[in-house]
Amino acid sequence: MTTLNGRVALVTGALRGIGLAVAERFIQEGAHVVLSDIAAEGGPDAVAVVGRLGANASYVSLDVAQEAAWQAAETAIRARHGRLDVLVNNAGVDGTGAVETMEFALWRRVMSINVDGVFLGIKTCSPLMAETGKITPGGSSIINVSSIMGLVGYADTAPYNASKGAVRLLTKAVAIEFATKRTPIRVNSVHPGFVRTPLLEIGFQNWVNLGMAEKVQDLVDMIAQATPNGRLAEPSEIAGAVNYLASDESRYCTGSELVIDGGWTAR
Repeated sequence: MTTLNGRVALVTGALRGIGLAVAERFIQEGAHVVLSDIAAEGGPDAVAVVGRLGANASYVSLDVAQEAAWQAAETAIRARHGRLDVLVNNAGVDGTGAVETMEFALWRRVMSINVDGVFLGIKTCSPLMAETGKITPGGSSIINVSSIMGLVGYADTAPYNASKGAVRLLTKAVAIEFATKRTPIRVNSVHPGFVRTPLLEIGFQNWVNLGMAEKVQDLVDMIAQATPNGRLAEPSEIAGAVNYLASDESRYCTGSELVIDGGWTAR
C-alpha cells in the first residue's frame, strides 16, 4: 500500500542530494511531486530529472530567498493541482570558515537561503495546505530539513550551525502555533548527520581549501571513522524518514525533531 497516494508535494532543492531522494521516494509512494530548485524551467538539469521521474513529477524554478518566487510557485500549484499536502523545505547552502575573518555577505547568504527560505515557504504555502489539511486524514505536513549541526556545534561552520538551529526552533514555534489554532498542518524537522550529497562534497572541499585536509576523501574517511556506526548516510535513508513524517503514519507528530545521524549526537 502506498502511503501518499493522490497527495501533492512540493520539495525544494530537489534536483540533487536529499531533495532528489525525497522526490523519488514520494513518487514511489503515489504522490505527485513538484520539484523545485534554482535552475530555470526548461533547463537541461530540470528536464533530465523530471523526464526520468515520469508523469508524477513536475518542476517549478524557485529561489527560496525571494518572496515573489514563492508566491509564483504557490499560484502555479494551486492552479494546476488545487491542493498541497506536503511541503519539504530542503534547499540549503553551506558556509565555512573562521568567524573572525568571515565575510558578512557569506553569513547573510546562508541565512537568507537556509532560514528565510523556510520561513517564506511556510508563510506562503500554509493557506493552501490548511485548505488541503481539512479534507486529508492526519492533515497536511511540513517537513523542514535541519541538521545535526542545528543540535551541536562544529568548528568553522558558524553560519550553517546558526541557520540550522534556527530551523529547528522555527519548526517548533510554528508547530505550536498551528496546533493551538487547530490549523490542520503538522510541522516537524529532520536532522541528518553526514550524508553523501553534492552539498557535503562542496563543504568538504571548502575545508580542504582551508588546509584542514589534503583531499576530500580524507575528510570522508575521518567523518566515517568518527561516526559510531562507521559510515556516512545515503540520501535514500533520509528520504525514508521524511516519508514517514509526510504520511498519515505520523499524524500525532508535530514539533518533533527526527535525528538520522548514525549515532553522532548520542555520544
